[in-house]
Amino acid sequence: MVEVGQILVGKVTGLTDFGAFVTLESGETGMVHISEVANTFVKNISEHLSEGDEVTVKVLEINEKGKISLSIKQAQEPKKVEKPKKTRPQPKGWQGLPEKSTENQSFEDMLASFKKTSEDRMSDLKRSTESKRGSRRGYGK
Repeated sequence: MVEVGQILVGKVTGLTDFGAFVTLESGETGMVHISEVANTFVKNISEHLSEGDEVTVKVLEINEKGKISLSIKQAQEPKKVEKPKKTRPQPKGWQGLPEKSTENQSFEDMLASFKKTSEDRMSDLKRSTESKRGSRRGYGK
């Protein structure tokens, strides 16, 4: 007896524009909709399957009339795709954080170091911004 969620092996017995008919080992026939054939868009099912192919399928649904819906793509092991880490481009002149070891520092020491670095960067940024706009002191007198 076929149950929803089972992974089974079957043989492709027929192809249509909308899917493939698969006869399972138990002798029952189910249908794989064209959208359940592959993880990519399938325009022509015959480019992916042929009659007589042995396929591994997952039972998705058995309706009240006994029709069995199958999926080839859901029967496959999901491939782990490592997403590349997103990195933002660093501003021009960026040196990053100092490479000091923080293992033996107290919280207060780390905070003081962060504040000093932050103040240095802010003053550099302010100097850079003022030099691009020009000094506003004495403007309009």
